[in-house]
Amino acid sequence: MMTIDMHVHSSYSDGTCTPAQIALLSRRHGLFLVALTDHDTTSGLLPFSKACADEGIHGLCGIELSAESPYTLHILGYRIAPGSPRLEERLDYIRRCRGARNLKICEKLRRLGVDVTVEEAEEISGGEVVARPHIARLLVERGYVSTVGEAFAKYLARGAAAYVSRERLSAEECISLINGAGGLAVLAHPYQTCLDDEGLRALIKRLKDAGLWGIEAIYGANSPDVTYGHLKLAKKFGLYATAGSDFHGGNKAGVELGVPVSDDLLPWARLGIR
Repeated sequence: MMTIDMHVHSSYSDGTCTPAQIALLSRRHGLFLVALTDHDTTSGLLPFSKACADEGIHGLCGIELSAESPYTLHILGYRIAPGSPRLEERLDYIRRCRGARNLKICEKLRRLGVDVTVEEAEEISGGEVVARPHIARLLVERGYVSTVGEAFAKYLARGAAAYVSRERLSAEECISLINGAGGLAVLAHPYQTCLDDEGLRALIKRLKDAGLWGIEAIYGANSPDVTYGHLKLAKKFGLYATAGSDFHGGNKAGVELGVPVSDDLLPWARLGIR
């Protein structure tokens, strides 16, 4: 057995740990491999790779993209090449869409008597991506709610008082961008789609036809039964099973870095790991 984590977020998106802190924590937790998969940005990958090399652990360059869908649908990308022109162009577009959404969220909050601004959320972020967790932390700091979870439940989650949807790329374009950047595309946390068995099988077939490489079958929040079902789906569709915790540091309470897996879970050389 070994411990890895292929789903980690840093302060460059909506996590609270810097890439260097993630590398240090990974060494302390005895991880064989850790992947940085920030939302919509590759800016943290170079400092992350350097920090991993300094700590003597395997670091994998990744990303997480949100796809357009009536349900939660995220695509992870591994072994991507930072600076890929097409990918970076579309990431810039996605971040601009996020910015427009954040403005609308803060406008809604002010109409509800919650006096916050995007500029304040940007100060909390400190990175290239400003997202709802930063607004949630701002609400906690200003005393409007007690916890990040309460901020989402009351104001920011889908259907809540200040929720605003945002423009996303299709799942097919997400996969194409990852593959075009030399990466490997993986369906993140399939359980969060909330699809029934038939719907999930149909989704996986559609994504595999578009170039999907794997399924995040081993996920920190999964029950053993869900993990087993997703491992079977990976095998059924000839896809690789990956493993991740979805670590966000202080922005996701109770989620620890590292997931135990078998030594032969993945073709490590395909991921650039020797």
